[in-house]
Amino acid sequence: MGKITKIGWVTAIGMVALAVLPPFFLMTGQAFYLDLATRLVILAIAAVSLNLILGFGGMVSFGHAAFIGLGAYAVGIPAHHATWGGFDLIASYNGLLHLALAIGISALFALITGAISLRTKGVYFIMITMAFGQMAFFLFQSLDVYNGDDGLTIDVRSELPWINLDEPLQLYGLAYVSLVVAMLLTRMIVNSRFGMVLQGAKGNDERMVTLGFNTYFYRLTAYVISGAMCGYSGFLLGNFTTFISPDMMHWTRSGELMFMVILGGASTMFGPVLGSSVFILVEELFSHFTVFWHLPFGLMLIGVVLFIRGGLMGLFKGKRG
Repeated sequence: MGKITKIGWVTAIGMVALAVLPPFFLMTGQAFYLDLATRLVILAIAAVSLNLILGFGGMVSFGHAAFIGLGAYAVGIPAHHATWGGFDLIASYNGLLHLALAIGISALFALITGAISLRTKGVYFIMITMAFGQMAFFLFQSLDVYNGDDGLTIDVRSELPWINLDEPLQLYGLAYVSLVVAMLLTRMIVNSRFGMVLQGAKGNDERMVTLGFNTYFYRLTAYVISGAMCGYSGFLLGNFTTFISPDMMHWTRSGELMFMVILGGASTMFGPVLGSSVFILVEELFSHFTVFWHLPFGLMLIGVVLFIRGGLMGLFKGKRG
């Protein structure tokens, strides 16, 4: 067995802390910190999904929050209509329906928008993904049947077999296991032949095309996988907050996801999780002192980009890294 690197130790310690601390918070009566950890883990899943295309694929998506919103509305809209035509059997297991809708609609939206967006490169790709995200934002903002900009309250959480999402610890457990699966899935993709082509296209797309690879197909496939994964995080977020609104899809939310990935370290497995953790904790800390807490965040990001190569995970790579 090879020697465990610093990054390996940081990843192990971080994941163990996320597994142990929330149950401890609940046992000690500090439910607020359990809620904070749940939000952190759910957003970490979304950040991991973005890292797949941004860190490993070089696709800077500025509309990724749209997938979170679609996943959340896949929970809220069916719950708003209570039962679908009185099919009580379906309604009794509607969590599976919500999950299928969240992943399926997000994947379809990613397929359609990605097929168009990936015809462009550079700043044009950034702008067109943001435009698609804003289109989804304004669409749901205009739907008065679902309260438009005022948002939609979810009275009943999704019902899943063997899991009660009304229990905070079970909801957190599902989110934590989902994060582990998302990280393992990303690792498997990145280390596969598919992932090697994706990373090769990031480094030199023309050379990969010359070698006979259809890089457009590889990138589009990665974009769809990323969108579906992010939609799943929206499914969890909708059940956690029990309130959804178009604000979830705003481009500023996409910027926050990008912030998490860059802050923690793109092209790393644990970087998005670390970035999400720092983002949530610092946001919670600074918001107690000032409403202008975005300013310290901006200065932090500038400092990390200028002085720490590879984000916060770059601190643990050592000289060889």
